[in-house]
Amino acid sequence: MSDREFTSVAGMSPPLPEQRAVPMPSVLSSATGLAGGFFEWFGNLGIFSWQVLRAAVTPPFEWRELIRQLDDVGSKSLPLVALAGAAIGAVLSMEARSSLTRFGAKSMLPSAIVYSVVLEMGPIITGLVVSGRVGAGIGAELASMKVTEQIDAIEASAINPYRLLAATRILACILMLPLLTLAADACGVLMGWLTQTLAEPQSLRQFIDNGFRGATFNDLLPPTFKTAVFGLIIGLIACFQGMRTRGGAEGVGRAATNSVVLASLFVILADVVLVKFILVVFP
Repeated sequence: MSDREFTSVAGMSPPLPEQRAVPMPSVLSSATGLAGGFFEWFGNLGIFSWQVLRAAVTPPFEWRELIRQLDDVGSKSLPLVALAGAAIGAVLSMEARSSLTRFGAKSMLPSAIVYSVVLEMGPIITGLVVSGRVGAGIGAELASMKVTEQIDAIEASAINPYRLLAATRILACILMLPLLTLAADACGVLMGWLTQTLAEPQSLRQFIDNGFRGATFNDLLPPTFKTAVFGLIIGLIACFQGMRTRGGAEGVGRAATNSVVLASLFVILADVVLVKFILVVFP
């Protein structure tokens, strides 16, 4: 008897074919795969770091490319870093003035602005701004060279791409981040003084004297030079993401995005570790 005849006789639908259950991946296997990918990424980053270090200390040195990268990382990032530092100084001045006036400690305003900018806000803002601009630029540039096989052509010309492309960019980031931080600190302090002067006139010399009263080199230099570690992180991750990219134009965009996200994340995590280290070493 056919299905149609069975339906007319019994008054019910024909039985559906039996479906097999699709096995779903377990939570344990997913977590294991995620952990494996995590450690694999760090392992590849360690191998890449060793290759760059070995290429950087062996001649010939790419001085011309290094100078070009110093200009690209430093002078071209200066306006953005200075603007960010000035904005932070103005905001800190307005917020600190309101809070300190409420507690009757308005005389501490210069010190609050100077210490906030120099110790923490200037370095971390510089690191994040540079990771956004320089990290994306390096990641996209090297990724584009990778997918168009320019890096393979450089290697075929007996030129070490790790020395020419990666080492110069990483060293430029390490050298320029402290200088950019000083510029951000200066703009933040000046804008803090200007905002304070608009509310209550005060000379710049008096503001600087009150702000830096009691400060020593142990208070000012470690927060500035910790940004060299930020530069190492930004340059290393951006070069790593760019030189290992795959997948054409989509891979270039993915490399630029990953460079910014990962560099910013590791800069923030490194800042937490470095702040604790500075407090222990320079109490």
